Amino acid sequence: MSSLTEFLFPAPASRSPGAIVGWWEGRRLFYNVAVGAAGSASYVVMSVVDSILQGTPHLVPWPFVVMFGLGANVMYCLGPTLEILIDKIWGRTVLPVGPSLYRMGLTFSVGLALFPCLIMTIALVGWSLAKLLG
Repeated sequence: MSSLTEFLFPAPASRSPGAIVGWWEGRRLFYNVAVGAAGSASYVVMSVVDSILQGTPHLVPWPFVVMFGLGANVMYCLGPTLEILIDKIWGRTVLPVGPSLYRMGLTFSVGLALFPCLIMTIALVGWSLAKLLG
């Protein structure tokens, strides 16, 4: 099995709150790197496209970047909280949900960080078509 597969489809944590939190914290660095890389790509694309559209060099204000990073980490904390809550409510009748919650949260967070790239690309295409046709 590849290391990426082993990372995304790991054995779940044992069913104690401390083990669950430890399992999640062991993955936080990779989560931050992945979301940070996606956010950095968006930052560059937004700054470049915004500079093209405005005609002058322009950078996206950095406080938005910091707020997104902090927000992503606050939302990350919901993963172990939700897993512990599910374990407390349903106990052994439910299979461990940590790996699934992690994959869904990582996918959503990276997608959300890349979403501005899509919006700015659409804006650039629209602007280019308007200049071409107008």
